[in-house]
Amino acid sequence: MMIKYWEAVNRALGDALEIDQRVILFGEDVAEAGGVFGATKGLKERFGPERVRDTPISEAASVGMAVGASMTGYRPIVEVLFMDFLCLVMDQLVNQAAKVSYMSGGTFRAPMVVRTICGGGRGSGLQHSQNFEGWLANVPGLKVVWPSNAADAYGLLRTAVDDDDPVVVIESLRLWTTRQDVVELVKVPIGEAAIRTTGADLTLVTWGGAVQRAIAAVSLCKEHNIDVEVIDLRSISPLDENTVLTSLAKTGRMVIVEDGPGHVSVGTRIASLAAGPGFYSLKSPVLHISSPFAPVPFTPILEDAYYPSSELIAETIVSNMGVLA
Repeated sequence: MMIKYWEAVNRALGDALEIDQRVILFGEDVAEAGGVFGATKGLKERFGPERVRDTPISEAASVGMAVGASMTGYRPIVEVLFMDFLCLVMDQLVNQAAKVSYMSGGTFRAPMVVRTICGGGRGSGLQHSQNFEGWLANVPGLKVVWPSNAADAYGLLRTAVDDDDPVVVIESLRLWTTRQDVVELVKVPIGEAAIRTTGADLTLVTWGGAVQRAIAAVSLCKEHNIDVEVIDLRSISPLDENTVLTSLAKTGRMVIVEDGPGHVSVGTRIASLAAGPGFYSLKSPVLHISSPFAPVPFTPILEDAYYPSSELIAETIVSNMGVLA
């Protein structure tokens, strides 16, 4: 079965609403319009305006409503269209949803999902393309996932809806219309990374929109007889440390690739993992490929240059194999 990334999101939302009457869906333009990018197409017609609702243009109000609804027995899914707009909901998400279980001794929980999109790679501009997953992963009580293909877009979203803690599901506009051939769509556990390619020479750790370019780089590396194992984190928090460290123990070398600036990021967390528990597995220094410490350009040529390309990833690995050997 061939399915597009956005269609998998739509299918997951529909299945969640069908299976559990406690699931409700709301956000800006999710009902009448079917979502700005089509993710909620047809859901209002299937489940009615009581369960699929449009909201005013106030992300803070929408996420605040989700917090309250989740504490009173519902399982809300709220859409915050672009990841950049999470800046407007930090109090509701970070100070309330992520803390309510701890502060109440487990009396209350916030089983809610915030769906959001990273617009990077589609000319969305510097206020619609930022990678904030590192911010979110630094919040205790908050889970963060980022599917890199259609199967995971379905599976991680379904699992997030069932989770008793708040989960931020980040989707990639860059991948929105990409297709994947899947046998069936199933739930994907949160906290488990996926090995996309197996290899013995080097471990490449990546996630989100960078995964497909990392996989493309593997073929380029094979031309130089370099065998790369690609780890797709899928779950940013909790992090699957075991899969990362097991792969590093096998290869002894690590390259990290991320789309956001790498100064203080998920990539630096992976590097510290390699330098700590994985230190005695290392045969060479860890390499970290990231975007520049600068806003995302709007111009297509500059935006293409901003993100690590498959060619850049492969060139960095090949040119450093003398050091990595």
